[in-house]
Amino acid sequence: MKDTEFCSNLEIEIAVLDFWVEHRWLIPEEENGIRIFHEADLARARLIQDLVGPMGVNVDGVDVAMRLLDQIHGLRGRLATLLDAIRTQDQDTQRRILALIDKE
Repeated sequence: MKDTEFCSNLEIEIAVLDFWVEHRWLIPEEENGIRIFHEADLARARLIQDLVGPMGVNVDGVDVAMRLLDQIHGLRGRLATLLDAIRTQDQDTQRRILALIDKE
């Protein structure tokens, strides 16, 4: 979706959206110089609204929260890759790996 539809869905002004993009809280795709947002961006924007609205988090706090969210997302991806790699191993190797994990 483009800027206007995105802002309409969130009931925000374009200046607010520009601020969020400038702070890299949202990183839209670009097609021919036009920003394109997806459902994941909408969910992320709703989180930002909750943080700055009812929760009263300041700009620095939102920066931290969004960075942590990105790190968690990255870790989930790496964990999925690791699990796929473990699944490609023979059963004995899988059991040894899982036994080591269970010790933690």
